[in-house]
Amino acid sequence: MGLRGVLGTERTVELRTGWQRFWPVALTSLVVATILGVSGALAGPRWAPTEMHRTIIPTTADVRIGGTEQSPVGTYTVRVEPIRIDLGEVTVDGLLFLPEGAPAGPGVVFMHGAGTGEPEAFAPHGQALASAGIRVLVPAKRLDDYSTRERNYPSMAQDYLVSWRYLRERVPGVDPDRVGFYAESEGAWIAPIAAADEPDVAFLMLISAPVVPPREQAAFATANYLRNTHVPRGVFRAIPRALGAQIPGGGFEYVDFDVLPYLRQVDVPVLMAYGTDDASMPIVQGALIVIDTLAAHGNDAVTVRYFDGADHGLMIDEQLAPGFTTVLSSWTLGLPATASAPPQIAGDRPEQEYRAAAVPSPAWFASGDMLVWSIIGSFLLVVAGLGLGAVSLVRRRSPAAAVGRLAVAAGLAALAVVTTFVAYIAQIATLAMNYHLDDTVVIGGWILVQLLGIFAVVVGVVSVRAAMHARRAGTYFTVTDKVSWWATHVGSLALLLVAAYWGVFPAVG
Repeated sequence: MGLRGVLGTERTVELRTGWQRFWPVALTSLVVATILGVSGALAGPRWAPTEMHRTIIPTTADVRIGGTEQSPVGTYTVRVEPIRIDLGEVTVDGLLFLPEGAPAGPGVVFMHGAGTGEPEAFAPHGQALASAGIRVLVPAKRLDDYSTRERNYPSMAQDYLVSWRYLRERVPGVDPDRVGFYAESEGAWIAPIAAADEPDVAFLMLISAPVVPPREQAAFATANYLRNTHVPRGVFRAIPRALGAQIPGGGFEYVDFDVLPYLRQVDVPVLMAYGTDDASMPIVQGALIVIDTLAAHGNDAVTVRYFDGADHGLMIDEQLAPGFTTVLSSWTLGLPATASAPPQIAGDRPEQEYRAAAVPSPAWFASGDMLVWSIIGSFLLVVAGLGLGAVSLVRRRSPAAAVGRLAVAAGLAALAVVTTFVAYIAQIATLAMNYHLDDTVVIGGWILVQLLGIFAVVVGVVSVRAAMHARRAGTYFTVTDKVSWWATHVGSLALLLVAAYWGVFPAVG
């Protein structure tokens, strides 16, 4: 055999040896990644939204209220008076908007949504309604017993009723039989409680009303935001697993608050208004629930208006939607004639593709405090293993050190997967909340996260195989080596299982 033949044979042997080393790693990595993907998919609830089969078709695009003619917005000069409202344990600020020279008429107390709290938040609304002849009181939201973790809607209703009685009994020119509530967003869960508890509440204006329980509304809004941001299908898995879980540390009982028992007791006229660009609310389903619930208990006095291009706050380009305050004032001033005046439903045609529905709950190991401790425990285990491994690597060079370096690489790769996934979700949240699109970040970031997941599996497999070969070769490992190796690999596997649970590893279905 010539020199060329010898070299060719050696090259063939090298290629065969390389392939023999490669395919076990590739096959094992594929199996592990598949197991992670399947286990992650099966470990928790899926996101399976139900299509909205009912719809609402407005009678006309004209949002004006039918019935008698009323004094328009801008008729009266408005005087604004700051006041203090005694709620018993605390005192809150308030603003009165009073029409100068207007005859006795209705009064409206404003209820805040989750995003507002100061009286000035509704100054444009108060000015407009008062200029049409309506006395308006906007109290500050009581905050000493209100937080992200703890909210008591029945208690908040009682606080708002104190303001309602103030306006009804102490403000000149207010007809005591014509005082009701304007309730926006979160306030629309509270207003029906007040109306059920106080039979003299004359009317309700439910603006951007969720109607469904807060947990269902949050899941609905999240899905819409993600859908509008063009996120990959796998990201939706996080919705029920995050929002269906019990919150670590307790509290948040209000997220399952059901307003329907109170709505069934509402026997006064109701005005509902939505912006058709509001992706956070079930703008069709919410109105249908209110209409159906009240009708089932003998109340057909529901008026609904949809404003083209308006957002959750009924704003367009940071201004109240054209005609919105006119609808509020003319409906309020015209009661009771306007309560059932046609058209009942008018404005832009609303669209809602999916229903807001009950959110499935994750298993015990992925809910409540376990949700946090499983991640923290895995992270600390990896960090401890890496720390011990670093100490061992500094002290010596040996076959055991080579195994240790691979273990460190496996731990760092697992940490990189989780860290990158968290950063990706944070970036998606920023895009969604600001109504921005960036397919490079959305799609490219998701591909990067999944590639990192596969890479971490490959590094982990290589590390385990190296340790097995070293052990068969009789390599000596100290106790520190063993503890470091096991801590790093067990922690890394746990982190990859966490990543799999949240959808990092693809799985069929």
